Amino acid sequence: MIPMVDLKEQYHSLKAEIDTEIQNALDNTHFILGPNVTAFEAESAAYLGVNHAVSCASGTDALHLALLAAGIGPGDEVITSPFTFIATAEAICYTGATPIFVDIKADTFNIDMELIEAAITPRTRAVLPVHIFGQPADMRALASIAEKHKLLVIEDCAQSFGARIGDEFTGGIGMAGCHSFFPSKNLGCFGDGGMITTQSDDMASSLKILRNHGSERRYYHDVIGYNSRLDEIQAAILRVKLKRIEQFNENRRRVAHHYNDLLKDLVTTPQEDGIGVHVFHQYTILTEKRELIMQALSDEQVANAIYYPVPLHQQTVFRDKTATQRLPVTERVSEQCMSLPIYPELGNESVEHIASIIRSVF
Repeated sequence: MIPMVDLKEQYHSLKAEIDTEIQNALDNTHFILGPNVTAFEAESAAYLGVNHAVSCASGTDALHLALLAAGIGPGDEVITSPFTFIATAEAICYTGATPIFVDIKADTFNIDMELIEAAITPRTRAVLPVHIFGQPADMRALASIAEKHKLLVIEDCAQSFGARIGDEFTGGIGMAGCHSFFPSKNLGCFGDGGMITTQSDDMASSLKILRNHGSERRYYHDVIGYNSRLDEIQAAILRVKLKRIEQFNENRRRVAHHYNDLLKDLVTTPQEDGIGVHVFHQYTILTEKRELIMQALSDEQVANAIYYPVPLHQQTVFRDKTATQRLPVTERVSEQCMSLPIYPELGNESVEHIASIIRSVF
């Protein structure tokens, strides 16, 4: 069987080092905001070229806390993509604000920058682009729009750790970047974990208070906060993996490019627009033969998935506000998209086997 991501293989390749660091954390017994958390934040900030990296309990919390620290609240509108995991919009709703969905581009699956201005109203406070599947959104175009309309930009980097535009990493371009360390991510821990990156001293201070029960000094609480702290053991694991993130991402790119060579005459393969370096959290194709391909792969014990079968503007939870909204590109992509196995350890022979199964359908 070929899984979507082989967590066992990656763990076993790093087992000695990870096990040692976990044991060191257990021996130290400083489990909450301990030395590994502090070190991981510093190492992540250095790698991503930002002034601050503030860890938290999950990628969803990263989005939520970043929006709160940016001052987003009831009555505000935040423009975002409908083609993403629901956490992007959930976090906006947690603040009392309203997500406003704008259609995506057919080639990159990222929010269409040319459609954003038409969605801006007097209530619009921010834009939350998603670097979907590891493909950086066009942040330079968005920066121009945001400056013109005095909007905040908060990046959803849940799938793009290590992706960059020029010499800037995603998560260091907007006011804040929100990262997820869910196990299957490019940089993944062994549970939930998240982080917010920012160049702002004030935002970092607010985030540290918000993640820790609204407290800067123990038992003194200035605001209503949250219990959202990265676990010390997870931080120890992430420190081991962070040293290898460039290698991980380069291997993902190797797999993706090999798929491209083998499948480009059969399906629509992922596009790299040249704006940023794609790190391929997912390898997502478009095809009208989706059901046939998925069945053929499943018959041969090759994992496959649809990210995402129902775009956010068509989800039941948002139906009252978006029932009449039509986003044709997003809807077409959701009907034709499917994702193939991709992870750093996936060998060329496995890629060729998967491609041969797909070719057999045609």
